[in-house]
Amino acid sequence: MHPLKFRPILKERLWGGTKLKEVFGKPIESDITGESWELSTVKGDISVVANGSLEGKSLQDLIDSNAEELLGKSVVDRFGKEFPILIKFIDAKQDLSIQLHPNDALAKERHDSFGKTEMWYIMDADPKAELIVGFNKDVTKDEYAESIDNDTLLDLLNYEEVKEGDTFFINTGKIHAIGAGVMLAEIQQTSDVTYRVFDFNRKDKDGNLRELHTELALDAVDYEKKDDFKVSYGQEKNEVNTMVDCPYFKTNFIELTENLDLDTAQRDSFTIFMCVGGEVKISTAEGDVSIKSGETALLPASTQKISLQSTGAKLLEVTI
Repeated sequence: MHPLKFRPILKERLWGGTKLKEVFGKPIESDITGESWELSTVKGDISVVANGSLEGKSLQDLIDSNAEELLGKSVVDRFGKEFPILIKFIDAKQDLSIQLHPNDALAKERHDSFGKTEMWYIMDADPKAELIVGFNKDVTKDEYAESIDNDTLLDLLNYEEVKEGDTFFINTGKIHAIGAGVMLAEIQQTSDVTYRVFDFNRKDKDGNLRELHTELALDAVDYEKKDDFKVSYGQEKNEVNTMVDCPYFKTNFIELTENLDLDTAQRDSFTIFMCVGGEVKISTAEGDVSIKSGETALLPASTQKISLQSTGAKLLEVTI
């Protein structure tokens, strides 16, 4: 199976903008496109191959017919014929709603879904652009509920000014939001379960307030102040630098100024490359694919060796 690129699944969002087209060349016509789903098997949003002999095939079809070759035996043993990762690029022209995600146990019980652990890599940020990540002090459930009732939640939240290259790990239960002027790459568990708790009292195009999940969130919030979200990682050029290694995904940072060969024969997992800067040609025994900033490639677990050919690229390498 050759390296795979997929057609982006573009999502209009109340808070979206036009940078996904202006910066990455995504085929959007809307002025409020907030997300480009690069790899997805979420029901109703299943990625379709855009290159090579498998063009037009869906990612789910490939998994159903070639699960171990594509995913790896260890991944199939854990997740069956489900693709366990959802990959996105996000453009926030306005602030996103303040939200959190339930853990696996709660998501299974309530929604028959996985929870959502995720990470963000900042690709671009306007001056003074911020994220909301966690609380600025330990908060009790009663204090939190009172802040929701009194419209004072913003006073309890932790704000982080960001720049290109900053990376954040968002575990389940952590309250968070992407701020206006931030464009980022997102890696997450395959789940679309989100508890929205505050939306700045905005109205949609039909004049309606968006649904909040106040009661569902109460038992899902992590109320402790924690400083466990900012990721420190090496940035040695032409080397694989570990960023995040959690039970749901492993992400490495690779900055190329010359070609780099990788031996993946023992990996027993698919490999995803998200290009977050420059351009790279990815070569395997089964074929080649080129990706530029804002594009993604999926290499099957059966791939033995990978050659990354570039004189200037930044990549996120994602495996299980």
